[in-house]
Amino acid sequence: MNKKLMAAAVAGALAMPGLALAQSSVTIGGFFKIGFENIKIDSASAARSAAGTNTSEIRMADNSSRIIFGVSEDLGGGLSAIAQLDNRFSPDNGNINATGNTWVGLKSNSWGAFTMGRHDLHYGQNASDMGAGASALKATSISLMDYVNVATVAGVASSAPIANTTRTPNSLKWQSPNWSGFDIIAAYTTSPVSVDGDLASTVRKGYGWNINPHFTAENWGLGYSYWSAKPDGSLADQLGQNAFGYFKWSGFKIGLSYNQSKLKDAAGADLAKRDAWSIPLSWNTGPHTIYAHYTKANKDKVSALDGTSAAMAAVAYTYSLSKRTQVGVTYAYIRNESNAAYHFFTDVSGGDLSSLGSTVQAGEDPKMLALIMYHAF
Repeated sequence: MNKKLMAAAVAGALAMPGLALAQSSVTIGGFFKIGFENIKIDSASAARSAAGTNTSEIRMADNSSRIIFGVSEDLGGGLSAIAQLDNRFSPDNGNINATGNTWVGLKSNSWGAFTMGRHDLHYGQNASDMGAGASALKATSISLMDYVNVATVAGVASSAPIANTTRTPNSLKWQSPNWSGFDIIAAYTTSPVSVDGDLASTVRKGYGWNINPHFTAENWGLGYSYWSAKPDGSLADQLGQNAFGYFKWSGFKIGLSYNQSKLKDAAGADLAKRDAWSIPLSWNTGPHTIYAHYTKANKDKVSALDGTSAAMAAVAYTYSLSKRTQVGVTYAYIRNESNAAYHFFTDVSGGDLSSLGSTVQAGEDPKMLALIMYHAF
């Protein structure tokens, strides 16, 4: 088909009843981000040693690459219809899905935006910039700040995520306008973990909510987030608080983040409770950026066991080849005490961003060295 016939065919298709593509503006963006990683597990558990399982591997790993379609239609009077489709894809294995921030709603210049769908809520609300550009997503302080260690018996432990450490489904979100540096997010979810199941359940009905105000000035900022969730069925209730602030000067940025998180059973009894803190740093000059943080998850206050705390350190260097393309190297290390099992963010065994067997067992200490390539479009 020649160019004239192709143009006529496209024009005819857009003119067909029911097609309104010309009435909305559509933007396409996103980024490719993939890493070449060396993962090593120090202080291997007795179970891993007895099985003879490998304690290191070299792998390719996606770092949450995505393509985002944004849609907006001017409805007049300062009101717009808005929507977003956020598709995550894995260049290393070819997987693609719509698990990103995907929603539809209305936006007003005066009262903000109401959207319904899947949203990032609560987790990741801290002062760190680790994970930006060509720094490794796995090295973020989320690894400790937004997980709660659950130790049942000595040598058996796991880390449970707060607010899924990913998008919250079934959620209604209000994003305020920016009022001289202040803004606030308020969100409600009818089922914070998965598909609504109240009609099939004999246990309490699920729901969750999040309040998240911020204030941003020229050289400093403050933020707070409160999360409360009761998943459908008998899954553990979640309570979480994040508070953070930062200060910037001459290319330097220093921050402080604090988190308190708790898990309860359906009857209201405490399962786990711990607080955590993090000190993030960054420095930028020209194309060079350095990120670092030290993060500590303190002892579980519910468990009678000792050794439930962990510490993490990470540092990354990125170099901008252009406004859209970066390369970088990241090193990160988690030291788990004997009954702690914190792991790198997104590095859960079998997930799209990890590999088989990557979940850490109690007392094991994961290390990571990653080379990252990043290109935004």
